[in-house]
Amino acid sequence: MKICLRLLLVLLLSLSQASAQQAGDFDYFQANRIMIRNGAQALITCNGLFTSNRTLEQVFDQELNIIAEPVGSARGGDYVVDTEDRTIAVGGGNSGPVMRAAFREGISCVLLSPDQDFDDVDSLPTLDLPYPEMDPATTPWPNGDLVEDKLLPPEVDTRALEVASEWTFNRSNPEQDTLSLMVIYKGDIIHERYADGVDRHTRTRTWSTAKSITATLVGMLVDEGRMSLDEPLGLDWLPPVQNREMDPRHAITLRHVLHMSTGLYPTDGSGPSMYAATGSGLSYWAAASSNERARSRGLIREPGTYWDYENYDTLLAVIAMRKILGDEAYAEFPRRRLFDKIGMRNTLAGTDRFGDFILSSQIYTNARDLARIGLLYLQGGVWDGERLLSEDWIDFVTEPAPASAINGNNYGGQFWLVPDDRNDVPKSAFSTSGNRGQYVIVVPTHDTVIVRRGLDYGGQGFDRWGLLREVLKAIPVSSD
Repeated sequence: MKICLRLLLVLLLSLSQASAQQAGDFDYFQANRIMIRNGAQALITCNGLFTSNRTLEQVFDQELNIIAEPVGSARGGDYVVDTEDRTIAVGGGNSGPVMRAAFREGISCVLLSPDQDFDDVDSLPTLDLPYPEMDPATTPWPNGDLVEDKLLPPEVDTRALEVASEWTFNRSNPEQDTLSLMVIYKGDIIHERYADGVDRHTRTRTWSTAKSITATLVGMLVDEGRMSLDEPLGLDWLPPVQNREMDPRHAITLRHVLHMSTGLYPTDGSGPSMYAATGSGLSYWAAASSNERARSRGLIREPGTYWDYENYDTLLAVIAMRKILGDEAYAEFPRRRLFDKIGMRNTLAGTDRFGDFILSSQIYTNARDLARIGLLYLQGGVWDGERLLSEDWIDFVTEPAPASAINGNNYGGQFWLVPDDRNDVPKSAFSTSGNRGQYVIVVPTHDTVIVRRGLDYGGQGFDRWGLLREVLKAIPVSSD
């Protein structure tokens, strides 16, 4: 799958080096790659231990298996874990520069820059925002986690549902590692299964499924009239030009950003060397400013004419959101306007060290909270009788981006759509998609939401539409 492979390239250090050597080119970015490798390991390990509450052995066995040559092993190496301060440092000696990460309350782990040490931890952002006064354990699903024990609806084929579950967990490809599967039908959980070492509380990284959550937050501001799909983003592009109106990037709108068709110079789709060493990997894994780097690309195509999947395009929408909201409201916005409203008590939206949300990838959550996002869309944007998202916005994110026609009209507004050549599932279904196999599939025709979480690695290629096909063998078309 194209998106997964692109994100995977950030971490395949040895493959990138081999590719450069085979091409007979000097690897000018080797130092960057080593720094990014160490930063990736520091952030992934920090979150694995202190956000997901997994063991170091589990982190090395599953979380870090997408790094071709991790530093050390679970038995030790050039890294230091401080469980009291919830920090980790990776590197030193022959392992390259030391990269550090620290857990921050309300946010998850944050990377420090290569020239910072743990004396700078207190300068990193936190979010001190009380949760609503409700006990998830005693609050019924979907606002809470209390699930009524009842028989499946008679129209659901129990055997077919179990077969779909086995199809999901028992893969012939060992690189496809399913952590959890949920199926929600008519608002009720009819199937919920977790792999060994994982339960309903386990939070893992959403990767690019976060982009769909970003679209949800942006849609709320568009519904309020505070953002507009077809007006310029209003950003201060870098480098600045003397006359802002003469900068051709001023023509880029929110619609272009959400459709992945800004026309800006690609940093994530230009091959292993460029992505791993100079693209958004520097923001994800080396603590470079995501805000500045997203605004520093030049325009090479007319906006709206070419589809190109870029992490920084999503982050442009996030930057515009911060500019509109102001720093304090921005920091609290995901919690106050979305997470707390629909019972997402296990979700942390990560930031960089500057307090900018990395909402293109870095949200940590569990399967149930992602199912709540799917339910919000399935219910037409309404939750407990309150409209949180307009039907117009849902129509926008589920209509093909014009420039995605070259890919079979498989992309909308930060959501993935059933491609034209796929005829074994309902065309109206739509899905989030994140690296390592993070999917929330919404199926309006069957009143169904499916969540699959994974820690896939290597070639990956988990077929989410195949999963949908198998699940729908158990569920009839809704008569509502």
